[in-house]
Amino acid sequence: MNRLDSTLSVPRSTELAALILRLGLGAVFLAHALAKPLVFTLSGTVQFFAASGFPGWTAYPVFLAELLGGVALLAGLRTRVVALALLPVMAGALLVHLPNGWMFSGQGGGWEYVAFLMMALGAQALLGDGAFAVGRLQRS
Repeated sequence: MNRLDSTLSVPRSTELAALILRLGLGAVFLAHALAKPLVFTLSGTVQFFAASGFPGWTAYPVFLAELLGGVALLAGLRTRVVALALLPVMAGALLVHLPNGWMFSGQGGGWEYVAFLMMALGAQALLGDGAFAVGRLQRS
């Protein structure tokens, strides 16, 4: 079987699992990015970052990382690198939520959701693109 035939064949369950995880993570990061300008406003996000102990200007690279990372994950473009690159963003979010306890439903949001996203990003980095990824087309 040549490389093109294997690209067009029915994906294995591990490839489908990586796809499902990739799409879920991509949607979450895209939604988080878009909430910054559309819900909280970028200036409000800058103020939140500053109030959380980060330089306010870091809201902009975080917004771009979430936006571009979410799109790249949805497309399956450099999935491993993108998943690893988003880990420091989530580490910053973990620092914000850690003092609020475990449950994300608590006041200020706990750290359970952030920790789960970090684990999911780690799993995605290990799994790679999965099925139906732009990155696979580039390697064909």
